[in-house]
Amino acid sequence: MSQSIQHASRRTLMTGGLGVAAAVAALPLAATAQAPAAAAKSSKSAAAKSTTGSGFVTVQDGTQIFYKDWGPKTAQPIVFHHGWPLSSDDWDAQMLFFLAQGYRVIAHDRRGHGRSTQTDTGNEMGTYAADVVALARHLDLKNAIHVGHSTGGGEAIHYAARADAGRVAKVVLMGAVPPIMLKTAANPGGLPKEVFDGFRTALAANRAQFFQDVPAGPFYGFNRPGAKVSQGLIDNWWRQGMMGGAKAHYDCITAFSETDFTDDLKAVDLPVLVMHGEDDQIVPIADSALLAVKLLKKGVLKTYPGLPHGMASTHPEVINKDLLAFFKA
Repeated sequence: MSQSIQHASRRTLMTGGLGVAAAVAALPLAATAQAPAAAAKSSKSAAAKSTTGSGFVTVQDGTQIFYKDWGPKTAQPIVFHHGWPLSSDDWDAQMLFFLAQGYRVIAHDRRGHGRSTQTDTGNEMGTYAADVVALARHLDLKNAIHVGHSTGGGEAIHYAARADAGRVAKVVLMGAVPPIMLKTAANPGGLPKEVFDGFRTALAANRAQFFQDVPAGPFYGFNRPGAKVSQGLIDNWWRQGMMGGAKAHYDCITAFSETDFTDDLKAVDLPVLVMHGEDDQIVPIADSALLAVKLLKKGVLKTYPGLPHGMASTHPEVINKDLLAFFKA
């Protein structure tokens, strides 16, 4: 983070929900002996065209990884990797848009996050990538486009460098942490370890308040003068964060800040789009995107003046258009 997180005033989350009414028409029972066979044929036809919607894959250590899988199985898959400490829900605006464009859209909750197992071990990039390998095999994904935001960008490139042949076609790094966030002798422009120690301290002391302060402040740029604040985005960020496990979130701070992705960036010989907001206060552009694109064999950089770290949520109409152009190129 390029500046201290500003404390936001406490907000009371809306507890009322919007009622959704659904009318379901009952199908008439068939009276002929051929009905079961016809139903089975129809079921097989539907299964060939559509995915199961959502589910879990159990990986090698017994952890259950939750995923959403929408759209026709025959369409090109897009796999979305979320940031810390969120879940696959953070990609709602992209999944709905690209589903309507005819793609098969998939997003998973990283271990310890969202609806996946609240793990106390394996909360590091090597295991995150291995979990994606298991997911890709489980869903038999081929020629997929992987889109990663923030920590998810690190996960996506770490996976792409290790993926089975033929499973990955393109990668997008959006506000992503590579090459490395931490200040080291080899990365003098990085952030000092004390910044991330502050994250850990705030999380351990009062995770619920910390998870209000981040989205209310720098994540969406709502701390900037004249910013158009969306309480809904703040509340949804908090909701997603509190679904996950504190231990996994604590460990993930080390994973996203100290993992060096330099070798992964050099190894991936695929088209990679690097997208970054120029006013990103969480992952400063100078020590991330501007360095990462130089390490990629087929990297393209696109930056966005004035846009924040969470630009896919604040400006989906801009981001989705550029993603679609890259996918179709």
